[in-house]
Amino acid sequence: MSQASSLIEPRPMHRFDQGVLNAYLERELEGYSGPMRVQQFEGGLSNPTFLMTSPSGRYVLRKKPPGKLLPSAHAVEREYRLYQALRDTDVPVPRTFFLTEDSSIVGTPFFVMEYLEGRVFKDSGLPDVSPGQRRAIYSEMIRVLAALHTVDYPAKGLSDYGYPGNYFVRQTGRWTKQYLASQTDQIESMEHLMRWLPQNVPHDDTTSIVHGDYQLYNMMYHPTEPRCIAVLDWELSTLGNPLADLAYNCMKYHEQNGSQPVSEADGIPSESEVVEAYCRLTGRGDIGNWNFCLAFSFFRMASIVQGVYKRGLQGNASSSSALQMKGMITEAADTAWRIANR
Repeated sequence: MSQASSLIEPRPMHRFDQGVLNAYLERELEGYSGPMRVQQFEGGLSNPTFLMTSPSGRYVLRKKPPGKLLPSAHAVEREYRLYQALRDTDVPVPRTFFLTEDSSIVGTPFFVMEYLEGRVFKDSGLPDVSPGQRRAIYSEMIRVLAALHTVDYPAKGLSDYGYPGNYFVRQTGRWTKQYLASQTDQIESMEHLMRWLPQNVPHDDTTSIVHGDYQLYNMMYHPTEPRCIAVLDWELSTLGNPLADLAYNCMKYHEQNGSQPVSEADGIPSESEVVEAYCRLTGRGDIGNWNFCLAFSFFRMASIVQGVYKRGLQGNASSSSALQMKGMITEAADTAWRIANR
């Protein structure tokens, strides 16, 4: 997981009885011995994630947040299944140990996986690495995405992991419902998008495993090499249109946050270079309906952040920054509507 500087003491709403967990791990996790120290990874906006340090080593625990959750959200069971299925593929993932759906241990279902030491880049501009390293890191990011989208998912037992075809139709409906379920304010651009998106769905039923949140911040790189050692946070993964992942990854080229555009950082490939590299690696031809894919990505982001903000109001968000994210909802929606109309 992420570096030690992002570790904090468990937040009050996410605390659990460490003695109960310790006893459970001593029974269920081969080679484990306590006692343990539990720290929480700061910065996650979804499933609370913890570092457990014990005499037998370091482990990562990932669980659902407490409280009433939106339908189908925070599915740690699906994340665990993906980690298991992607072992021995070209998609690097952490080794997992077990999943339990018994909520009596830490209050919700959870799974345990290995702790990895590496680099997580929170800033897509990569200000602390050289131009050559930036290009190599981005090239690796696209290589891994292409590897994911070319995994033979039926051979990995994932034919029932989602529904082939009509991905954008289903996802637009899902995120519209999720947004409305957690809506706190009226946003004009979201109202426009909820009408426009269903009327402009592309006729492309290509299906692969999709990550759902494929960005640098959900990848861990080797401590010194531009090599990905793990793709993390598969909560939103499903079977779907791979262009959704590619467009989501390219959102950084369109964000209106007042900072230097990512593409202006020396060494970082342009959006067109990223798309071209992806098409070459996957054997795909030209991409049509790119504006729809980008607009959908920003719409979905607005819906996700709306849910995070609502959980912040309710007091069970995984990050202390949840209540500061209100402005991001309108910003993402406005960007989506601008792209839809260009």
